[in-house]
Amino acid sequence: MQGIPLQVQPRERLDRLVPSGKHQGVVALVAAKSYASEDEILGHAAQQGEPGFFLALDGVEDPQNFGAVLRTAATAGIHGVFIPDRRSVGLTASVAKASAGAVEHVRVARYANIGKLIERLQDRAVNTVALDPRSPQLYTELDFKGPTLLVFGGEGKGLRTGILEKCHAQARLPLRGQVNSLNVSASVAVVAYEVVRQRMEGTKALLNLNQPFLNSRV
Repeated sequence: MQGIPLQVQPRERLDRLVPSGKHQGVVALVAAKSYASEDEILGHAAQQGEPGFFLALDGVEDPQNFGAVLRTAATAGIHGVFIPDRRSVGLTASVAKASAGAVEHVRVARYANIGKLIERLQDRAVNTVALDPRSPQLYTELDFKGPTLLVFGGEGKGLRTGILEKCHAQARLPLRGQVNSLNVSASVAVVAYEVVRQRMEGTKALLNLNQPFLNSRV
C-alpha cells in the first residue's frame, strides 16, 4: 500500500543481512543515506573536470562487502556507484558501519536494469569493462584513462553472459595460488587502484610535456 517493495528470500540471505540471526524471518531495510540519481553522478564527474570513473555492482548482498567497496570508492575517487534496486543490499546501517564513514562521501544510485544502464553510459562515451575470471585478458592490459565504468558481479554467481557481452571489454585478475577467487570488495580495490595508477601516470606525463625545462640546468 505504501509502495514498499516486498521480496521472499531464503533464510540464508536474511542471516547475512542480520549477522546476529535475530530476525524472526522478517527484515526491513532502511537507507542510512539518500540515493543519488544517475544524472547527479554523471554531473559530479563533469564538475570535477575528470574523466568519469564509475562502478556498477550486480547483486552484492553482503553488507560487509558492500561497505568495503564504498570505502574503496571513496579513497580511489570513484564518482559514483550503481546498484540494483532488487536482490542487492542497499545503504543500510550495517553497510554504513562497514564502510567506516565512507558512505557519506560516495554517491550511490539504484538501477532497474543493468543492461540498460550499460547502454546509457556507452551512449555517453563511457568505456564499460566487466570483470570476469574466464577472460583471457588481464585488467592491467586495458587503458583506463578515459571515462570508465567497472562492472562486477555478486558473491558466488558473477556476471551473467548477457551482461558480459554488452560491455566493451572483459578482464580478469591474475590468480596464482590455490584459491581461485577474491571476494568482490578485494577485487574492486585491486582494479580501482589500477585506474588510479594509470591516471596518475597520465597526469605526470602531461606535466612533463607542459614543463619541458623543469629539470634542466641553466
